[in-house]
Amino acid sequence: MATVTLISDTDASPEVRAIFDDIRATRGSDFINNFWRALAHDPALLHATWHRLKSVMGPGTLDPLTKELIYIAVSVANGCEYCAHSHTAAARAKGMTSAQHGELLSVIGMASQTNALATALQVPVDDAFKA
Repeated sequence: MATVTLISDTDASPEVRAIFDDIRATRGSDFINNFWRALAHDPALLHATWHRLKSVMGPGTLDPLTKELIYIAVSVANGCEYCAHSHTAAARAKGMTSAQHGELLSVIGMASQTNALATALQVPVDDAFKA
């Protein structure tokens, strides 16, 4: 259960409605997910978060699927169930196969294990790896 109510289109202020409209136009969908509806309690935060996300996840040197795969990995590492689910759905929509998803989860699991071991053992970083 959310800690705040989710702002409906009917209850949205004109500023929030404008952001919701931009989300719809950018994504080519009428769906506004619960994350944005929760953030709508703070229109300035909604605006800042949406525009930053739109910029980061928009066109760049990384392809859209790669960006979603990274987002899934970070979401899993941070324990964010909501983001892991929403970005898995987005990755599937961008062409992620079941085999790719399985491999991604294997990499996430392996990285989590080796990160924990390196941290527990306090392994010094090799000079060759330092930028």
